[in-house]
Amino acid sequence: MDFPSPEPVVRALRERVEHGFFGYGTEQPEFYDVIIDRLQKRFGWRVSPEAILHIPGVIPGFNLGCRALASPGDALVLQTPMYPPILRVSENCGLRRQEAPLVRQADGRYAIDFDVFRSAIDERTRLFLLCNPHNPVGRVWDRQELSRLAEICLERNLAIVADEIHCDLIYPGRQHVPIASLGPDVERRTITLMAPSKTFNLPGLKSAIAIIPERTLREKFVATQLDLVRAVNVLGYTSTLAAYRDGQPWLDELLRYLEANRNFAVDYVRTKLPGVSTAPPEGTYLAWLDCRNAPAAKDDPFNFFLDRAKVALNDGTAFGAPGQGFVRLNFACPRSLLTEGLERMRQALTAG
Repeated sequence: MDFPSPEPVVRALRERVEHGFFGYGTEQPEFYDVIIDRLQKRFGWRVSPEAILHIPGVIPGFNLGCRALASPGDALVLQTPMYPPILRVSENCGLRRQEAPLVRQADGRYAIDFDVFRSAIDERTRLFLLCNPHNPVGRVWDRQELSRLAEICLERNLAIVADEIHCDLIYPGRQHVPIASLGPDVERRTITLMAPSKTFNLPGLKSAIAIIPERTLREKFVATQLDLVRAVNVLGYTSTLAAYRDGQPWLDELLRYLEANRNFAVDYVRTKLPGVSTAPPEGTYLAWLDCRNAPAAKDDPFNFFLDRAKVALNDGTAFGAPGQGFVRLNFACPRSLLTEGLERMRQALTAG
C-alpha cells in the first residue's frame, strides 16, 4: 500500500532499534496470546498456542506446506486466475498443477464451478491450494462455498493449504471465514497462513504465521523448514506483535478509506473507461479489470496502459491463462494518485 504503517508499529520498531542489540530472538507468551485472542474475536476460531508457528512470509509458508504434503510427481489443485507465486509452487516443488478455473459471471463477479473443481482432481492429487480472499478477483468465499470445497477435499482425502493473507481486508457485507474453522475434520488437514504484511503495510519485514492445529501435520511442516526457513528476524517479530496488539484503530480507519477508494475506482471504470469492466472486490485492495472489450487495449492491456498512459498495473497474463486481457489495479493509495492514474487511462482509451 502507498500509506505509512501504523504509528504504534513505527514506535515499537524505533524502541527496538534503540535497544541496540540484535541477537537471536524468541517469541514471548504475549505474542501467542495476542494472536489467539485476535482469531477468536474476529473469526470465532479457537486455537492453541502450539498450533501457531512464526515464519518469514506467506510465500515461504505455502511452498513449505506443499513440500511437506506432497512428493515430486504428485499434484495440487488451485483456482485460476491466481496470484503468480501460487502458480509457481508446482514448478518449485516438482508437482503437477491442476487448474479449476473460476467462472466469470455476467456482472463480472466470479463463482466456483464445483463440478470443474471435482473433475480437476485425480488419484495423484494431494492438496488444494486455496486463496481466500482471492487474489486477483477479490472474492471473499462464503461459508457455503468453503463448506462445499472442504467436502470435496474430505471425500478425496486432500490436504488444504490456505493463503488467507488478506483476511483482515474485508468490506461491509462480507465476513472472512477461515476454512479450518469449519469443523474438526477440516481443521485436522489444513495449514492456514496469515500475516500482518498486507493489513498493516509491513511486507518488507517478512513476518507471517502458520496455524496448524493437527500435531502430525505440524511436525511435517516443521521438519520441512529445518535449517532452511528458520526464525523471523527480531524486527519482524516486533512489528507483528505491535500491529496485532495496537493497530486496530489504524486498520478501522484504513478500511473506511479503502472502501471509498474501491467505490470510486469501480464507478470510474464503469462510467469513464470505455470497454473496461470490473466488479467491486469483496476483500483486498485490488481491482481486476476486464479490458477484452476495449479495442485499443484488449490484446495487451498491460503494455497499452504502460506505454500510452504511463500507468503501471499488473499484467493479467501473469495470473494464468484466464488472465489474458485483464490487468490488476492496486487502489491502496491516496485518492489524488488513484484519480490521476484512472484519468490517464481514460485519456489513453479515448485518444483518437
